[in-house]
Amino acid sequence: MSTKYRIATIPGDGIGKEVIPAGQRAVEAVAKRHGFTVEWDLFEWSCERFAETGRMMPKDGVAQVRDHDALYLGAVGFPGVPDHVSLWGLLIPLRRELDQYANVRPVRLLRGVHSPLAGRTADDIDFVVVRENVEGEYSEVGGRVYTGTDREMVVQEAVFTRHGVDRIMDFAFRLAEGRDRSHVTSATKSNGIVHTMPYWDERFEEAASRYPTVETAQFHIDILTAHFVLHPDWFDVVVASNLFGDILSDLGPAVAGSIGIAPAANINPERTFPSMFEPVHGSAPDIAGHGIANPIGAIWSAAMMLDHLGQGEAARELEVAIEASLEHEQTRTRDLGGSADTSDALEAVLGALV
Repeated sequence: MSTKYRIATIPGDGIGKEVIPAGQRAVEAVAKRHGFTVEWDLFEWSCERFAETGRMMPKDGVAQVRDHDALYLGAVGFPGVPDHVSLWGLLIPLRRELDQYANVRPVRLLRGVHSPLAGRTADDIDFVVVRENVEGEYSEVGGRVYTGTDREMVVQEAVFTRHGVDRIMDFAFRLAEGRDRSHVTSATKSNGIVHTMPYWDERFEEAASRYPTVETAQFHIDILTAHFVLHPDWFDVVVASNLFGDILSDLGPAVAGSIGIAPAANINPERTFPSMFEPVHGSAPDIAGHGIANPIGAIWSAAMMLDHLGQGEAARELEVAIEASLEHEQTRTRDLGGSADTSDALEAVLGALV
């Protein structure tokens, strides 16, 4: 009897509705080859739904997806709905209530893709950004008083707990132990942020003592962004707080050629709740509906989902096909300097499955 997975599928907004079906087709192709099946449960939660109902998803939305094996998300956000409304109405509640505290974003220069950094090759750009995903700077603690007066004041609190910081550090170090270089870099800003970042540094030092075989480095976030551009070959696993990790995991894919190819996983390592997989790119309303969106980020995210579900061989096969599909200009999308549309790029991946 074949293994069957139930995936909660949330295409979301804009190009999410175009790239998620591409990812589904890619998954089904490798599933057939490896003897497992996937049942896709569609949840049409989006800014369009918000415009109609005043909610991005139902009040019991998290409960509706909690028993699935994984979540597969396209993109969130569309003109007419403020970004903080769309994000806090869908993506952040899913991450937090399902305790998906480890955001994992691989950055790799794939064969056939050209980095904007002169002279860099695939040997130079291959690292992972691990972002703390449920606390830190993205906190609901704070507020606004005296609105509209000259005494108006806004307070936003960052929240760093020992529990939250230590578990993301451990996740990053364990990930590094399984990679060839076995190195972790910490992103900080303890020279300017006087309480939370020195605490982050202390916990990083403590974590390093638990993993003596892993080499470490530490940089302030401002110079770290410069080093991503000047010295991408320095990095293996980079661990960062919610805000810093968010910034670095957009810069990384840009260094590797295009944010359109970048995958992401929101992981609950203990597997007490399902994890969620999504491309890094946004909803791109400027190109939505034109059929030209790059599906590679969604397909690569689907490969990460398969690996998390225990289908490692199928995941690796899909990743190899992704890279093979990018070798030719006619099968690369416009953001990668090619001429392919979404359908062409998908067919290239499917055709490269061997």
